Amino acid sequence: MNKLNAIGLIGAAMLLLSACGGATKVADANAGASVSGSTAVESNSSVPQPKAGETIIVDVRTVAEWENDGHANCSVNIPLDQLESRMGELKKDQKVILVCRSGNRAGRAKELLESVGFTQVENKGAWQNIECK
Repeated sequence: MNKLNAIGLIGAAMLLLSACGGATKVADANAGASVSGSTAVESNSSVPQPKAGETIIVDVRTVAEWENDGHANCSVNIPLDQLESRMGELKKDQKVILVCRSGNRAGRAKELLESVGFTQVENKGAWQNIECK
């Protein structure tokens, strides 16, 4: 009986800790400060058309990661596996900041965009590095 109680307590503690971790990620995303001249977007359905000189922040994680793990409110979601087919939604002369979970996919996205003529592309690494105004 003692072993069952201990297993139950451990399981409950693990569940509680994992739930808190997810809430922290979302809170961190909403706590940001500033990316000058960025275009704010809440959904991942379409890319806004920023004004001249504005920056667009593109999160290249999957839709599930974007929805479940949090995101910067001033970013738009274009998953890396859709970027090639959706890059027409971006302007080659606008500043594009790329983010993902760690910076790896953002790096691949940067290479792809630069290979087709985008000139102002920056990899900011993890999406939590973005601070929205």
